[in-house]
Order: sequence, then structure tokens, then C-alpha cells
Amino acid sequence: MIESPSRPADPERLRVCLVSPYDFAVPGGVGAHISNLARIFRRRGHFVKIMAPSSAPVGNLDTPGVVGISRTIVPVRSNGSIARLALSPRMRPAIERELAEDGGFDVVHIHEPMAPVLPLQVLRLSSAINIGTFHATRKTSTVYRAYKPLLEGFHRRLDGKIAVSVAARDFVWRAFPGEYRIIPNGIDPEWFGTPAEPIAEMAGSRPAIMFLGRMEKRKGLPLLLDAMATVRRLRPDARLVVVGAYDQGQLQRARRRLQRAGIQDTIFTGRVSEDEKRAYLQSADILVAPAQGSARESQGIVLMEGMAAGTPVVASDIPGYRTVSPDGSAVLYCAPDDKRALARGILRLLQHPGTADRFRRAGRQRVNDFSWEVVATRVYDYYVELLRARSRIQSENLGTTAGRAIGN
Repeated sequence: MIESPSRPADPERLRVCLVSPYDFAVPGGVGAHISNLARIFRRRGHFVKIMAPSSAPVGNLDTPGVVGISRTIVPVRSNGSIARLALSPRMRPAIERELAEDGGFDVVHIHEPMAPVLPLQVLRLSSAINIGTFHATRKTSTVYRAYKPLLEGFHRRLDGKIAVSVAARDFVWRAFPGEYRIIPNGIDPEWFGTPAEPIAEMAGSRPAIMFLGRMEKRKGLPLLLDAMATVRRLRPDARLVVVGAYDQGQLQRARRRLQRAGIQDTIFTGRVSEDEKRAYLQSADILVAPAQGSARESQGIVLMEGMAAGTPVVASDIPGYRTVSPDGSAVLYCAPDDKRALARGILRLLQHPGTADRFRRAGRQRVNDFSWEVVATRVYDYYVELLRARSRIQSENLGTTAGRAIGN
């Protein structure tokens, strides 16, 4: 076990280690979350180290301060996607070295703390304030329940627990009940709202309906493709723009589906840069997030990006997405897994510009609650709360020990 610093933690100069189980060289939601927390904490004067596996040399990464614990990555299918994990049991010496270097840490903040193997090794070794953030949600907690006897001891080593949404909390709570602080993923509203060069293909009078995400079943693109057949019957000028990574098999299946509906002018961009994504969002008339499965998305980052870019959003009414706009004033929600309901939502905004503008304005206002500045402040406040609680307990224990010594 690596001892935490003997000096009292200075709230103005905290030493924080952020841990990710996922390959930091591949873009993803957890990596973006960690990078943004690190950026803001450093700007506020705190020392931050990021510990993660990385298939690329850490010097080539956009985020500074990353310590690559392992470059041996194993792709594991998880939640309809692929999780790129480091599963080597030989990481312990490197973890020990990094936790002890420069006098140790006040806070070790582990994202997906029950994931193998890096988070569990860190929890085993760290005596700092250990905090876990739970991002994922699934229909069932089968894996957690199956491995609960092995994971319970690690879970007890968490001094604090964060979930990014109610859906994420409910998922982990079924296997590991306890108190979880809800602190969402964040976004940079100012950056997404900064005007970008319009996309030439989306210029003109034809309304652009945009899908943003990977072509995975859980993201709901097949549902949107089917809904577009109905949309095009009433608005033949509407055009679908699909932005996100795909393989050739996924692309061919999507095109065949559209051809059966007589739609042949859909734009498929493939993977785009962050700057390009912002430009596509700002150029779209509507962003559609049709995720399938009522418990597969823990929070609607895509929704928040569209809102920040000033684009009205139509989305499946699933628990993770509902957290973005609980009262439905900033997102037009539709029944999940229902192509007709999805088509009606799209057509409502296309045919009623005043309604679309109302959702646009409400979205821009609401998304400020998810700014990284706000999120980082809430995370920092939780750090300080837990540090003070430990300090109070240690003082009480010291007083009890001293009293016994005097009594003897």
C-alpha cells in the first residue's frame, strides 16, 4: 500500500491522480471527461497526473501529463461497443512508482473503478482519498452481480462515489448499494457556440437532419433510417447527414436500407475532427439522437453538443437522455424504438419553425448547467468535502487515543 502524503492537504494546491481503464490514445467519453477535469484543475493551481493505458506514446497525445501504464491493449466487447483495456497483471510496479512519486497524492480519482485491471490495482495500492466515477449503464447488472464477491472489497475502498447520471447510479446501485453523488459529464458551451465555417454540402434551402455517432445498433441509426422514409414523404426536400465512424459493412447495410426506401442522397462523412463536428452541428437544422434500449445510454453528451451549437434536438425518451432536460423544455423527446414517433418529432420541428426556435433557445440556456467549469467545481467541492471528513475522523481518533493514554 502506498502511503498518502503525511502533510495536510492544501485545498488550494491539491495533488490529484486521475485514472482511466481505457486506452487514452483512442477518443472516448471517459478520456474526454478526464482531460477536461485535468485542464481546469491545472489552471486553478492543482497538480494533476493522469494514469491510463495508451497504445500510442504519451508524448503524442493531445492531453499533457499522461502516464502510460501499459501499451498492451486488449479490445473487449462491452455495452454494444468495444472497450480497449490493459489487462496485464504486471502493471503493479509501475502503478506503485507513479502513486509514490513526488510525495504521493491527496486524491486518487478512478473512472469506472470496478473495471479490470488498472482501476482495481490502483484501489488495492492507494491510501489516498479514493473516489470512483461510474459512467456506464446497462439493462442488467449481470457482470457486477457475477463478480460481486470479488469486487466488494475494492468497492469498500472507495471513500466517495460519483455517478454521471441517475441511470448510471441505478445501474451500479443494484449490485453495490450506497451513497452516490450525481455529477454529470460536462461540455464547453462557449466552444460549441463559437461560429464555424458552414458545411458547403449542407448550404441552401434543403433542411439537414443530422445523426452524430458511431453506427452501432444501440445508437439507433437503423431506426432513424426507417423514420426518414416517412419524413421524406411529407418533406421530400429533407436530407439526412450521418456524421461518425463506421466500417464498410455498416455503411453498406445503411445504404441498402435507404435504397429500399428510395433515398439515395444521404451524406455519410465518416470520422470527423472536433472542429468539423462543430461545423456540422451548426450547419444542421435538426440533430436526432434515436438511441435504442431504455437503459443503454448513461447520459446524452451528443444532445448537449447539439444544444450548445444552437441546433434543436430530437431524442429518444430514455433515462440517460432525460437527465439532459428533465422537463422536456430543451429537448423534443420521442418514444424509444418507435420509428413513427421519431418521424413525427422531426416533422414537428421542420413544419413549425417557431417551435424549433423555442427548443433552440431553451437548449442553449440549459446546456450552461453542464459546462466543464461547473462540473469541475462540483467535483473539486466533493474532493474537499471528503478530505475534511477524513481529517475530522483522524482528529477524533487522535483525541480518543490521547484520552486513553492520559487515563492510563
